[in-house]
Amino acid sequence: MTATATPHALPPSSRSIPVWLGIAAASIPMFMATLDNLVMTSALPVIQQDLNASVGQLQWFLNAYTLSFATFMLTAATLGDRWGRRSVFLGGIAIFTAASVASALAASPAMLIAARAVQGMGAAAIMPLSLTLLAAVVPVRKRAMAIGIWGGVSGLGVALGPVVGGAAVDGISWQAIFWINVPVALVAMPLAYIALKESAGRVQPLDLLGVLLSGSGVFLLVWAVVHGNDDGWASATVLASFLGSAVLLAAFLARAARIRYSVLPLALFRSRSFAVANVIGITFSLGMFGAVFLLAQYLQIVMHYTPFEAGLRTLPWTAAPMVVAPIAGLLAERVGLRGLLISGLSLQSASLVWMALILGPDTGYRSIVPALLMAGVGMGLTFAPSATAVLRDMNDDDHATASSANSTVREVGIALGIAVLTAVFLGNGGSLTPTGYTDALAPALLVGAGVVAIGILAALFMPGRTAAVAQTVTVDREMQSTME
Repeated sequence: MTATATPHALPPSSRSIPVWLGIAAASIPMFMATLDNLVMTSALPVIQQDLNASVGQLQWFLNAYTLSFATFMLTAATLGDRWGRRSVFLGGIAIFTAASVASALAASPAMLIAARAVQGMGAAAIMPLSLTLLAAVVPVRKRAMAIGIWGGVSGLGVALGPVVGGAAVDGISWQAIFWINVPVALVAMPLAYIALKESAGRVQPLDLLGVLLSGSGVFLLVWAVVHGNDDGWASATVLASFLGSAVLLAAFLARAARIRYSVLPLALFRSRSFAVANVIGITFSLGMFGAVFLLAQYLQIVMHYTPFEAGLRTLPWTAAPMVVAPIAGLLAERVGLRGLLISGLSLQSASLVWMALILGPDTGYRSIVPALLMAGVGMGLTFAPSATAVLRDMNDDDHATASSANSTVREVGIALGIAVLTAVFLGNGGSLTPTGYTDALAPALLVGAGVVAIGILAALFMPGRTAAVAQTVTVDREMQSTME
């Protein structure tokens, strides 16, 4: 589709950037950000003892990162359009690295939660802009392949998160899981400056009120779910949090529908590909990453593996996307997105059901390997096609916003997944003890499987290749009319 010219856009660079170098420059910082989504999972039992943290605080060690990540991504995209996407990308890397150092130095649960929140703010400028900057340096004919590799690197971050975290905890200390971000950043920042082109997009006012409404609404929703079991689902504080969340999110949507410069332009959802990709993003993230949170600890607490041993044993699940996602990216234009997404989500849902049926206090690791591998292949078939679907109908000026919106939805899904599945686990009498997993893990995994199954239904509505071409023209015209 034809990009809308903007007088504020920075002049394109005349440098010829090798495709492989552009992919590396965009992917390494994104790898660092995705690594930190799961790098703590293997370390949680150790951190719990060292900082005397509660189960609720363990959730917030992860959710502070994901919620901050989700809240500020769309803001980062807007700032990137105004100040330059590469500049904001580099700023995000710097903030992320400084907050990693603060996390390593944390001496209490509160300090670690606060540092993780700041770390999420830095990641918010990395993840979505990495895809936008990558799209700018890769020819259109190679974009699906590049996105596939980008998705594979993202999968590598997911895969190595528990392994790196476990190795650091076993070999050094839990603080080392944050120190390792420093040398990665020292390589990533000059590489990004050299290999990625500076660009800007449509300049519009910053929707600070929208950021406040959406961020506060999601925070209250997750807070209510996390505290439901302890405080009582009918308690005044939990009910007030649910009500406050509903009011704030409704106000955000009303504002987004009324103003032209919303942090989340609702006109994007006129694209069926974009809308379906976001439904898949939240359901897949909620079901799968909530399960990862519980299963990573199951391997240590019930199966008695060390953090590193537990991390290695997640590889059939977490490493498979690194191999499958690039292949899915190459196949996307040939076989269509719909079939890949339905296949990937079906494998993931079935794997959670399988694990729910066989996991128990005496289950051997070998018996769960096929289910772990099935989950990993399913995730690989979902990553790249869903990323391609997000950008398929979008004007070039809307790439950053569209990518940010989808990343926001997925991070909200991760936070809700950890909160919801842990709430189901605790509500069924579960505890982080060898006997506490016996009857409580299966209901949580089945809830996760059911949520992923909703994504399968959504994938049925993904446009085919012919319909997508026709829709591209329609959405382009609607977006230009909305922004005028």
